[in-house]
Amino acid sequence: MLVNDPEAAHWPVDPTRLDLVEEFRRAPRGPHSDALQKLLHRMRWSGVGRRHVLVVLEPNRRWMLARMPATRGAPIETFPNRVFTSLAEAEWAVFVLRWEALTGVPLQDEKPSP
Repeated sequence: MLVNDPEAAHWPVDPTRLDLVEEFRRAPRGPHSDALQKLLHRMRWSGVGRRHVLVVLEPNRRWMLARMPATRGAPIETFPNRVFTSLAEAEWAVFVLRWEALTGVPLQDEKPSP
């Protein structure tokens, strides 16, 4: 769900809010609490760490991790060694990278809960 709160892009991320991490891990596609929606909005739209994204290799079958370029119009950086056959695993990998970029605190890059 899209957050239309203009302050969400500046929402302070508290690295101790591991409850939000677990909420995302349990239900990466939602529904999400208000706090998790704000966190995801911040992760998706902050320029911190050159955002990681997913590139669709085969619709609904395979995704590759990539990173947006620092300069608009430059090619994205792809990571061919990080290909996923589960969208939940792919989204979890991106969440982990974005969390660390925003908080400076690494999460264990484990597979999401079923």
